[in-house]
Amino acid sequence: MRLVTRSVNDAERRIARPLAEQPRMNRERWRQRAQRASDAFGLVLLLILLTYILASVLSNGGWPAVLLTAVTGATSVVALTSAHAKPVFVRRALTLALLAILLALIGAISGGRHWLSAANFIEIGLLAVAMGAVLRRVVTSEAVSSRTILGAISVYASLGILFTWAYGLIDRIEGGGFFGATANVEGSDFLFFSYTTLTTTGYGNLVPAGQVGRMISGLEMMLGQIFLVTLVAGLVSLWKPGQAFLRRRSERSAEQP
Repeated sequence: MRLVTRSVNDAERRIARPLAEQPRMNRERWRQRAQRASDAFGLVLLLILLTYILASVLSNGGWPAVLLTAVTGATSVVALTSAHAKPVFVRRALTLALLAILLALIGAISGGRHWLSAANFIEIGLLAVAMGAVLRRVVTSEAVSSRTILGAISVYASLGILFTWAYGLIDRIEGGGFFGATANVEGSDFLFFSYTTLTTTGYGNLVPAGQVGRMISGLEMMLGQIFLVTLVAGLVSLWKPGQAFLRRRSERSAEQP
């Protein structure tokens, strides 16, 4: 009789143990889903592409500059959040993004170029810090996944946007203009020049006139090639599509009683 009772008790404990561990497994599963959702590098890339499209069709001045400033600020904040930056850094980035929008708004109302230059300076700093955080997240990732690849591509694509704002800032500061006093350029020309420089295409139709512009464009050439050849190509070579899905399926199978 005791043997039968002990067997029944053991069977009840074996049944109750998975039921007791079920809430913990559910919490772990939701934590993993939140972790994957927080690495929203696909959203970061979409915002960068949106910035590229808007910068191609809008001029970086007046009211269109306010819209470009807002989109760039949103991209920086989302990138910091996706890169798991500390909440204090995200709050400071949001404050600086709002300040840049305010400066661009004042510039659009007053027509002063110095206000927009200050807003662009803040945008450059925000975007550089945000993409540095994304790059750190990508480099320190334990495994190469599709999100890791999207993060690396986002950083690479953002370099063109970052240098576009830098060229526009130099154009407003330099008296002779970035491409010279005789060149009749628009905001989209800086974007086109930035991405042809980043990819070292070099059509030659736009050439920086001053030494500062040449130095910055040379830096963009080096960064574009080093980043694309070393980091992006290396991550793609290590990427094994479907491995994460197989690992999650095996984990779910192991969790089932």
